[in-house]
Amino acid sequence: MAKTEKGGEGKKVVVLLGSPRQGGNSAALAEQIAAGAAEAGAEVRSFYLHGLKIAPCRACESCHKPGAKGCVVQDDMQQIYPALRAADAIVYASPIYWFTMSAQLKLAMDRCYALGGEGGYALAGKRIGLAFSYGGEDPFDSGCTNAIRVFQDAFGFIGAPIVGMVYGSAGGAGEIRSNKKVMGEAKELGRKLVCA
Repeated sequence: MAKTEKGGEGKKVVVLLGSPRQGGNSAALAEQIAAGAAEAGAEVRSFYLHGLKIAPCRACESCHKPGAKGCVVQDDMQQIYPALRAADAIVYASPIYWFTMSAQLKLAMDRCYALGGEGGYALAGKRIGLAFSYGGEDPFDSGCTNAIRVFQDAFGFIGAPIVGMVYGSAGGAGEIRSNKKVMGEAKELGRKLVCA
């Protein structure tokens, strides 16, 4: 049984949901992570990326010029940036599509380039949690490990520790909820993100 003691009071957690299905499997894992963090006293805010207008990075480098105030692209990432800056922990959740994370999550990841600049990376030091679902036999033949590696490389580069990850195989929307082990691990990860 997952622990539910307090310890995360005042902490802020942001969840980026990369699935086009609101009731999908990666969303179910993220929901459990959020529940664990909330039970530990954290404030949780989720963004359903598929419902937002997020353009690709233009590679204009405006965000890295002296005196830059962030990304110049005016779209829905502008409402996510302040939440990411204020967060103590961030959860990235995605189904595995074509052997890596979804396009929705990759767009948001690429646009986080704007959170770096003269003062360093705004995500440095934030605690990271990962949640993936896939339809293959295991995390290797499904491409889940490819997605994990992308996050390990990116957050290793900026100095944001990956506190933990949960992933599992599932097909139909919400099917992963029947996997009690992985659902329990997801809830425990939420607590760990804010209590350690």
